[in-house]
Amino acid sequence: MRKIISLICLLLPIAVFADELQLQENAPDRYVVVKGDTLWDISATFFKDPWKWPQIWGFNKDTIKDPHWIYPGDVVYLDHSTNTLYVGGLPAATDVPVTDVISSDAGVTRLSPRAREVAGTSEAIPSVSLKDIGPFLARPLVIEEDEMEGSPVLAGTYEQRQLLGYDDVAYAEGMPDDKGKSWQIYRPDRKFVDPDTGEELGHEVVYLGDAIVEKFGEVSSLRITRSVMEIHKGDRFAQSTSGFAANYLPRAPGKDISAKVISIYGGVVQAGQNAVITLNKGKRDGLENGHVLSVYQKGEVLDKPGLFTGDTVLPDVRYGTVFVFRVFDKVSYALVMQTRLPVQLLDTARTPE
Repeated sequence: MRKIISLICLLLPIAVFADELQLQENAPDRYVVVKGDTLWDISATFFKDPWKWPQIWGFNKDTIKDPHWIYPGDVVYLDHSTNTLYVGGLPAATDVPVTDVISSDAGVTRLSPRAREVAGTSEAIPSVSLKDIGPFLARPLVIEEDEMEGSPVLAGTYEQRQLLGYDDVAYAEGMPDDKGKSWQIYRPDRKFVDPDTGEELGHEVVYLGDAIVEKFGEVSSLRITRSVMEIHKGDRFAQSTSGFAANYLPRAPGKDISAKVISIYGGVVQAGQNAVITLNKGKRDGLENGHVLSVYQKGEVLDKPGLFTGDTVLPDVRYGTVFVFRVFDKVSYALVMQTRLPVQLLDTARTPE
């Protein structure tokens, strides 16, 4: 147990950002955090652009790396003089009338800041809903060509079975004995190709299950500990992924990035809110976990009569935002946070203006 003193404010607000933030018309003076809230939801309660997270909370982008500091029961206050939010109370010089506290469960309570105890960061509210991105954080999603060629392969099955499932024994070739016993099983699916350059960006893979090595050797034996799909000879193994942060700092990239939507998870051609999309940019292009991008639909082309009159191209239409949560070297996965149009293949995702 460790004490969290909710009276401690979150650094002095950066007033220079205040004119960039637009309040919601019905923004409350204060808000009680409840279980199930996210930083994005709370920011959206007060502001029209919740992705401007550092400005909203009065932070310089370099002053905080881990947003594990808001908990159910905290009271979030809006400082109208700077258009920034505080936890636990406003600065002493701020003159805001005492009003009822607004809570997301529609209850009305009068609270005063107080010290309390929590078990740790596990109770802190996340940046975005983990139920939407959780399945994508601990599974292999993209394997590059050279990595796949060097990965262990399922070479045989016990009693020459065609299909394997939970608790079955499998045999693998090329299994290293210095990378641990826990492995994930996958099958290469579609190949990602950059629509602009034609470069191969990697293979998206289908997660099949988990296995643990029982004996290493030229041909290693493994037991399947989890199976979500049928497993068979020729499937491959990847090291169990771990250590991916479940909580990110939502922020705009520090430089101009322009990416294309090259896939919508599930094989569909359009995506709505809370869908997962794949972008043709990754670590090498400067994308990081937590980056927020605006999505645009290509502007229409208006035909003009006459042989020598050029057509008019309308500006691209900005219609939503996406949240990057898993970044590979050449591609990234993002969650659609807000949209007023369907996200379509080859739409553009850019650094917000």
